[in-house]
Amino acid sequence: MRILLAEDEKELNRIVCERLREEQYSVDACLNGEEALAFLQVMEYDVVILDIMMPIVDGLEVLQTLRANGKQVPVLMLTAKDSIQDRVKGLDAGADDYLVKPFAFDELLARIRVLLRKPSNQHTGFYQVDDLVLYPNTHKVLRADKEIHLSAKEFSLLRYMMQNTGIVLSREKLEQHIWNYDYSGESNVIDVYIRYLRKKIDEGHTHKLLHTIRGVGYVLKVDV
Repeated sequence: MRILLAEDEKELNRIVCERLREEQYSVDACLNGEEALAFLQVMEYDVVILDIMMPIVDGLEVLQTLRANGKQVPVLMLTAKDSIQDRVKGLDAGADDYLVKPFAFDELLARIRVLLRKPSNQHTGFYQVDDLVLYPNTHKVLRADKEIHLSAKEFSLLRYMMQNTGIVLSREKLEQHIWNYDYSGESNVIDVYIRYLRKKIDEGHTHKLLHTIRGVGYVLKVDV
């Protein structure tokens, strides 16, 4: 799961990034609203965390721009004071939730989990391609009613591919979504994880779901 954090307090930004990455989230971080808008133009996110009071472009303006562009990604607003006016402005602009600073990290995690469960993200509560079913709320994956155990990265990769069923995804796009934006690991990391997934979800099944498009990338689809 990929999160954008826009928070101008450098130490808080650093700490939240570290803790989120420890929880296996991929995180892009910035210190002002202008940078946040730049990230949002080139990347897709599962959750966006915006501080209201940021330099150059504030969080409310970022949110308004996001919604005006038709993007419905869940947004959590951070505010330095428990002001009803701030909350009303944020909610009216299209925020899904807010959190008052200082906050407990466990509460932030809980609110992120709630946003990821929102019906707007997945109306049925699960993803299904043929007999492969993924339940995002419980991190359970089944194929032909048999449970498949995946690592956190494998689960994130499979979920993203199921969200884009039938769409060919390049290695670069998969790396950007599943790993950090400045990821600089081995160039074959996606190939390795696709191999792991293929072994777990396709091995022993007549109908293969994970397909390699030579020279382009990978696609999850029913093999007909």
